[in-house]
Amino acid sequence: MGFGGIGIWQLLIVLVIIILLFGTKKLRSLGGDLGSAIKNFKQSVNDGEEQAKNKDENILKHSDESTQAQDKQKDKHTS
Repeated sequence: MGFGGIGIWQLLIVLVIIILLFGTKKLRSLGGDLGSAIKNFKQSVNDGEEQAKNKDENILKHSDESTQAQDKQKDKHTS
């Protein structure tokens, strides 16, 4: 048994029909386009994760600076 009750021979017949309809050149270019799209998608996801990480680091840095400034003000008032 293959995928969902479809055997290997049925898959091969479908593949042959697709090759006859579209030709190997068209399928090859389609595969290349699909590969490029997946590569660009993964790169965009990685870039988005980096931007989010940098944003989080900037927020934490700003938060730490604010806390330090507030601590200095408290020290001035208690002195």
